[in-house]
Amino acid sequence: KFSNCNGKRKVQYESSEPADFKVDEDGMVYAVRSFPLSSEHAKFLVYAQDKETQEKWQVAVKLSLKPTLTDDSVKIRSDRDKNLSLRYSVTGPGADQPPTGIFIINPISGQLSVTKPLDREQIARFHLRAHAVDINGNQVENPIDIVINVIDMNDNRPEFLHQVWNGTVPEGSKPGTYVMTVTAIDADDPNALNGMLRYRIVSQAPSTPSPNMFTINNETGDIITVAAGLDREKVQQYTLIIQATDMEGNPTYGLSNTATAVITVTDVNDNPPEFTAMTFYGEVPENRVDVIVANLTVTDKDQPHTPAWNAVYRISGGDPTGRFAIQTDPNSNDGLVTVVKPIDFETNRMFILTVAAENQVPLAKGIQHPPQSTATVSVTVIDVNENPYFAPNPKIIRQEEGLHAGTMLTTFTAQDPDRYMQQNIRYTKLSDPANWLKIDPVNGQITTIAVLDRESPNVKNNIYNATFLASDNGIPPMSGTGTLQIYLLDINDNAPQVLPQEAETCETPDPNSINITALDYDIDPNAGPFAFDLPLSPVTIKRNWTITRLNGDFAQLNLKIKFLEAGIYEVPIIITDSGNPPKSNISILRVKVCQCDSNGDCTDVDRIVGAGLGTGAIIAILLCIIILLILVLMFVVWMKRRDKERQAKQLLIDPEDDVRDNILKYDEEGGGEEDQVSEVLNLQNEIL
Repeated sequence: KFSNCNGKRKVQYESSEPADFKVDEDGMVYAVRSFPLSSEHAKFLVYAQDKETQEKWQVAVKLSLKPTLTDDSVKIRSDRDKNLSLRYSVTGPGADQPPTGIFIINPISGQLSVTKPLDREQIARFHLRAHAVDINGNQVENPIDIVINVIDMNDNRPEFLHQVWNGTVPEGSKPGTYVMTVTAIDADDPNALNGMLRYRIVSQAPSTPSPNMFTINNETGDIITVAAGLDREKVQQYTLIIQATDMEGNPTYGLSNTATAVITVTDVNDNPPEFTAMTFYGEVPENRVDVIVANLTVTDKDQPHTPAWNAVYRISGGDPTGRFAIQTDPNSNDGLVTVVKPIDFETNRMFILTVAAENQVPLAKGIQHPPQSTATVSVTVIDVNENPYFAPNPKIIRQEEGLHAGTMLTTFTAQDPDRYMQQNIRYTKLSDPANWLKIDPVNGQITTIAVLDRESPNVKNNIYNATFLASDNGIPPMSGTGTLQIYLLDINDNAPQVLPQEAETCETPDPNSINITALDYDIDPNAGPFAFDLPLSPVTIKRNWTITRLNGDFAQLNLKIKFLEAGIYEVPIIITDSGNPPKSNISILRVKVCQCDSNGDCTDVDRIVGAGLGTGAIIAILLCIIILLILVLMFVVWMKRRDKERQAKQLLIDPEDDVRDNILKYDEEGGGEEDQVSEVLNLQNEIL
């Protein structure tokens, strides 16, 4: 080594005895061959020369034999052994402690010997203590420490952490791009040459485009690219044999081992998709959607099913209304041209689309190819038989109610969108809830077959809906529906009626008011305001009652006399609406006159209600009573029949005959339904 060199000089070394000794570039002196060395000092010269300035130096190297002990032994000795007879011993790991028996000492001579081969990789240092005692076992000197360092020998090869190393590098990477790091270890002393490793690449497969595509840092094991030209489409993987050698890589004395580095060249988008044809063809029936009309195929040299390979299609021209879309098939990478909006053959018979394909990710920098590929798609539209359609739909007409049967209302016709097909359309009726209409099957004229009534339950919000069907004679035949909405204008065809139809009042005028209104199924102006009045006949009506108009919709009925006997009275009321001409009606108000308490509440309602029961109510009550009696009689007959069966053991009598006989007996006992009806009629005559 040079003590005053800054390390920048390039020095070349030579030995004066090149047959025996050589000097490396780093100044290491080593023996070239094996030869015996005499005990006398050997001497030779080493020359150094600066390659640039040609300046020269020299140094003398002296070699001497290293003193060794016979049989790998060490001898210890005490100064007291001249006067005393001493005994020597050693203690510690390797002597009397595990691992025991490696070192032994001659108790007389004090010679320490090793009994087994030492392995520095297992135990690099032993720490023993030597003792000296007299023949009586008395310590004559303090114990001394003996430290034994095991000198390393190059007896271990380098070992890679993995036999196969995997790394990746993008294609097109520039020289100097880091790829991966391989690591080997050596069990020998890492601070000595025996454990200092150096790496190198032994081989590369394949050797294209260059046999030296990669290099390795001989100290760290880092692998980097050293040449350009990595192309995944040509070479997808490289296999390197890596060698690690100790002794700082000395090929003569170092031990070596190898491992495999597998470098995969990853894909980058350096190839755009390219259409396999300049023009693609397809066809689609009109009015069909979600139909694939053409498959666009492309080729891409990049790795399949990666963003650099996946194609994205778009329509760049020929579809201003957006009737087509292109989806990518994830498996084949084809472009599926699909109809997304209906196409009318009568409007467009053919489309010429301009389409473009590009990758999901942009092309890598420096690629000279255009980023996309273009092609044309010719789509032919096929004419099909379409549904006739009514226009407008629904069709609304306004018409007065009350039209007589046979009146022509309107013509409701449909249009055939198939202008290039000679077809006829016929009409039928689909829905006519009130059965008021008919349609001519040829010309679509709609005529009434019954009177139109706005007050019909089939009319909602003054509108009556009827549905008709138009069918053509195409192949296959098609049809369409249309709705006719008739807005019915009201006429004054309904007379008003009193509401409510029943009321209660007391026998005396105070309190003695009944508020009434009118019900008219017509609407303005054929309904209210209403006029209320009492008829002149019979004379008892105006004698007993008076009516007062409160407003256009309400009136008040009062007793005119001071007292009216309790009972049911039918009071006729004349109600006239505001129609033009107005319509009048005599409506009957059933008034229950009853005795009242001080609060004006009826106290004899039961008697009045019983006396005023109508025929229908009486019949219903009688029917309930008869059914109840029949059930009782059937139970009695059933009980008697059981008794007869037990006593006489006679044959069973038909239950129907038995029940019928009992019902006949019941009819003979009571007054029957006719008597009850006559009593009710008599009560009604008394009321009138």
